[in-house]
Amino acid sequence: MHRTLEITVPAAATEALCRQLTALDEVISLTLAPGGSRKPTGDVLTVHVLNRGADEVLRRVRAAVPDLAQLSVVTSEATSFIAPAHHEAIESDRDEAIWEEMESGLRHQGRIGVNYLLLMALGGIICAVGLVGEPVPQAVAFIASAIIAPGFDPMTKLPLALVLRRGPLFWLGLRSSLLGYAVLIVAAGLTFAGLVAAGETSAAALAANPEVHHLRHPGLMELLVSGAGAVSGVLMLAAFRRSFQAGPLIAMAMIPAAALVGAGLAVGRPALAWDGLVRFGLDWLFVLVAGLVVFGLKQARVHQRQPLM
Repeated sequence: MHRTLEITVPAAATEALCRQLTALDEVISLTLAPGGSRKPTGDVLTVHVLNRGADEVLRRVRAAVPDLAQLSVVTSEATSFIAPAHHEAIESDRDEAIWEEMESGLRHQGRIGVNYLLLMALGGIICAVGLVGEPVPQAVAFIASAIIAPGFDPMTKLPLALVLRRGPLFWLGLRSSLLGYAVLIVAAGLTFAGLVAAGETSAAALAANPEVHHLRHPGLMELLVSGAGAVSGVLMLAAFRRSFQAGPLIAMAMIPAAALVGAGLAVGRPALAWDGLVRFGLDWLFVLVAGLVVFGLKQARVHQRQPLM
């Protein structure tokens, strides 16, 4: 998708900025509403720009308005640009999210709140049941828990924050990840303890389950799937393909591994819990390394700027 940027700037910066933006080939159209904004006070520029030009527009906006308190930018997706004079440029546009959109999406998905924590808990409950299920119900439970629990985005904040050198974003991501997965582990543990108390399963059944064995002792194939899932998840964020974000988490084992930690502790099997924690840590390491590489390359070769905020 292409971009529409609604930019409010002080009147003193308007004319020079308009000239600069008009000269950019990636800017398809530029509309000016003098005095159109009351908060902050200033002129409103509506810029329809190709993805590959969005960073350059924002670079020039920041240079034109040194006092960021006088600046406001709203980004949105444009479904299509119909401009025959720019047809070839539009056809060759690229799929990239800008840093501000990535940060905003990650902030929304991993914000510590009732909805986030409940979804993590529900994912843990479903996955705990799946740990001792038959192959088909187990696969359904693992996939469902990966879709329900928003467990990927908070972790991705960490490499993004390191690449952009944004300490507050790093600590927010770390806190969201630790608290969210702690809730998932507790919910999984309580669920499994309840199942054992009800006579539905046992610690022996948990230890003997074939998929639990794969979680505890992953081979090259399992690790390759997890690694590819981590890279694809980070790349989807960078390419603004959030609609498919559940796929990478399904490929990885973070949710089942975290549920195994809770279940192992609930039945007094610390070895099971430890193996689940190790597998969880491996997948988290995959996300961290993939994020550092992908976001680092995007910063060096594509964006080449710091976010406005």
